[in-house]
Amino acid sequence: MEREELLALMAELESDRVERTVSTSDTDKFARAICAFSNDMPRHRLPGYLFVGVSDDGVPAGIDVTDRLLQNLAAIRSDGNVQPLPVMNVQRLETPQGGVAVVEVLPSDLPPVRYKGQVWIRVGPRRAIANESEERSLAERRVDLARTWDARPCRGASLDDLALDLFAVGYRLHAVAREVIAENNRSLEEQLAALRFFDLRSGGTTNAAVLLFGKDPLFFVPGAYVQYVRYEGTTQAYEATRDR
Repeated sequence: MEREELLALMAELESDRVERTVSTSDTDKFARAICAFSNDMPRHRLPGYLFVGVSDDGVPAGIDVTDRLLQNLAAIRSDGNVQPLPVMNVQRLETPQGGVAVVEVLPSDLPPVRYKGQVWIRVGPRRAIANESEERSLAERRVDLARTWDARPCRGASLDDLALDLFAVGYRLHAVAREVIAENNRSLEEQLAALRFFDLRSGGTTNAAVLLFGKDPLFFVPGAYVQYVRYEGTTQAYEATRDR
């Protein structure tokens, strides 16, 4: 977006595509905003914008937009707390009142997007945690948008072909915030669909579900195998472990 367009958008009232904040260190707030824009609940299919260093009335607060601030904002994309990874751009915008950091977030093709296990959306000018109906709508939208093999229904597979305890007491506890699980009133199919393991339209499991939780994955995916890399430490910055 051109500079003049960004300035005009920054000066407008907050909406489901615009959020402003004077804080330069509230990473949780930034990440929730990025998550909400990624989910694009109103289905604009247009980018959302987070303006850092701007007051509620649209006036820049005159912050010092340093390289460190821009790097910290960009790091939200890949720190692992927002999943699937958002598509975003970070830039500095110069105004007569001082600098502004702008985060442009593109709508995700793989909703629902979660921040620390919670699905955040925009409801007009405010952020909120998606309710069951909203999360279901996002999960169904993913099926429409997804073109990857893992998100497609696995022909002939049903819930009976899955070891559901692996999902309930294993994967789900790591993928979804515990408070969300405690308040969960959805069916098992809806819970699986929210994590892209069940196709509500066809009524069957996805290929990813069969590979992760299938009792006999090779029956449905002949020739499937697991490939992985083991590192010496807790990040990819460490050396890869060689087979001994």
